[in-house]
This record gives sequence, structure tokens and C-alpha cells, in this order.
Amino acid sequence: MAKELTLTLPPTFDNVEDERRHRKERLAAGFRLFSKFGFDEGVAGHITARDPELTDHFWVNPFGMHFGHIRVSDLLLVNHLGEVVEGDRPVNTAAFAIHSQVHAARPDVIAAAHAHSPFGKSWSSLRRPLGPLTQDSCAFYGDHAVFEDYTGVVLDTEEGKRIAHALGECKAVILSNHGNLTVGQSVDEAVWWFITMERTCQAQLLAEAAGTPVHIDPDMATLTQTQVGSHIAGWFSFQPLYDRITREQPDLFE
Repeated sequence: MAKELTLTLPPTFDNVEDERRHRKERLAAGFRLFSKFGFDEGVAGHITARDPELTDHFWVNPFGMHFGHIRVSDLLLVNHLGEVVEGDRPVNTAAFAIHSQVHAARPDVIAAAHAHSPFGKSWSSLRRPLGPLTQDSCAFYGDHAVFEDYTGVVLDTEEGKRIAHALGECKAVILSNHGNLTVGQSVDEAVWWFITMERTCQAQLLAEAAGTPVHIDPDMATLTQTQVGSHIAGWFSFQPLYDRITREQPDLFE
């Protein structure tokens, strides 16, 4: 008799407390992975997760805490006014200015991720979208935008609104001369899109430095986008990374 195989699927929850804990655990793991991959740059960068009950509130990292040290208990709950309603440390003003407007404009977005990663910020200085150079890059084909402006550190929610408008219905936006921002219907998805977008920027920078890369045909790029760029594909791709980081750094659950 053939062995029955099982495939991991996104969890469902019986109560809001379990769902909140799940999102916070994924969020803490996301920060640990950002640290592991070298996406930390001083105090810059933030990942947010919408609260499942207070949907105009989100969980975020404390300002000035290293990604590699963040635990579930360190996360801050911030309301729609930018006030910390749970936690004892300040929130990054830029985190609120950007993420509050992205969450407000996109009710479907559970999480958003942004950091000043090396290849993302390098690519952002070119102020143009990524091309369909590889199978992995097709996840972003027709599904990312470019915010074609730079006005300094984002401290005003009006600038956050402009970024949210540029993002539109896409999964990612390139912030010119700044870096990338990705979103998802789960923390898992948003973090995975950021990680693979960083690698996509790296691959295109390498390919263009070596010569003139050949783009995948538009029809094939569109097909591949449906195969590797779906919500479930983003969620599932994160699972091995989550398993690895939680096994290596179980203190993140504290």
C-alpha cells in the first residue's frame, strides 16, 4: 500500500490569542533571519504584522534593538496614531510613517517588510524595475512597482501614503535610493518575498555586470509568475527557513 504523504498548509486558529501568538513568533523569526542574512544596517529596517483583533494596530520591532536579539516578548504593539500601547521601548518613526499607511491602504496585507539590504539598496539607485532574468525573479514579474522619488528619511505619514500609492496592489515596491519593501497575506510571505527579492537584485546586478542578460519571454514569465509568485508559494517557501532559525535560535520564542 502506498504511503500517505502530507503537505504543510497555512494554519487556522480557534481563537485570536493563538493567532496573535503565531504572528508574533513568525515576526521574531523574520527579524532573526534578517540578521542572519546581513540585512541589518544600524537602526534601519522594520517588519510589521497586523494584529488579528485590533486590525488598525500592528506589531513591530523596538527602535534601536538589533534584529538578532529580538524575541517575541520584545515586540511592540502600535496603534493608528503611532502610540506604543504594548511594550516599553520607542517605535521607529519611519516604521510608523511607512507601515501604517501601507496597512491602511491594503486591508489584505497582514505583514510588510523593509530593510536597507546591500543589493536591494544598490538596485534601488537605478530606479527601474527588475527584469524576468531567472525563474525566481518571475515571482515579481508584473507584480512590483518603483517609487521614483527620494526625499530623505521617511518621517511623515504623507510620504508613507505616497509609498503605499506607488505599491498599489503589488507584492513589492522598490524605494528609489533607499531599498525594497514587500508585503504579504502572512508574515511568512512578506519575509520570504523580501529575502528572494534581495537575491533577485543580486542576480541581476551580477548578470548585468557580466554582460547583457537574456530576459525570459513575456508569456513564459507570466506563466512562471503564477507558479512561483502566489501567496501560498511565498508562504510555503518560508517554512524551511523558519524551521532552521527556530531550531538554531529557540530563545526567539521567549
